[in-house]
Amino acid sequence: MQSLAQEIKTFSKTNLRKQCTRVTTLSGRRIIETWKGSTIHVVEDKTQPETACGYVQDNSWDVQVGVIKPYLLLGSQDAAHDFSTLRKYKVSHILNVAYGVENAFPDLFIYKTLSILDVPDTDITSYFQECSTFIDQANAEKGVVLVHCNSGVSRSASVVIGYLMSTEGKPFNDAFTLVKSARPATCPNPGFLEQLKGFKPKGGIEANGVGYA
Repeated sequence: MQSLAQEIKTFSKTNLRKQCTRVTTLSGRRIIETWKGSTIHVVEDKTQPETACGYVQDNSWDVQVGVIKPYLLLGSQDAAHDFSTLRKYKVSHILNVAYGVENAFPDLFIYKTLSILDVPDTDITSYFQECSTFIDQANAEKGVVLVHCNSGVSRSASVVIGYLMSTEGKPFNDAFTLVKSARPATCPNPGFLEQLKGFKPKGGIEANGVGYA
């Protein structure tokens, strides 16, 4: 059996095993760093991470709630699943427009669920009437409604913008600015943005501020 001193003398860097590290840069680029002794070899990682259909998966906890109106809130699924947040904002109704997200407290709140995909070719405006009716119901019942999707960024934000355009006759820019200021994460996908800009609720105002019947 060799002594420690003998092992040190006979040690060779060529006996070191390769060490691989996967790295994701701030820009989202994925690389693999392979170490062999004191030498590093870097290659592009072509393996795509698993993502959920229609949206970018975000594992960070987000319970920030945007207060649009005293009776109308905007947030993510995290806020909808956090009981203390719901109680803090005195939520009574929850409009769930996420895809594949279950209602966490069906016995404690009044829910409406619409499974909407966050993809540009989804006709988001076709859901506005049904969503607006539920929001108005909550208001009429002196309640507070939280509108949420998965991240509270695209689908739910678009629904809230559409609601303001439909019920208050706000032009798109004004409605978008109001929602964005209440929840800075607001960012409808490009298809939803185009639909909102061209949305013409009956008796409302076009995105350019011109009224119509």
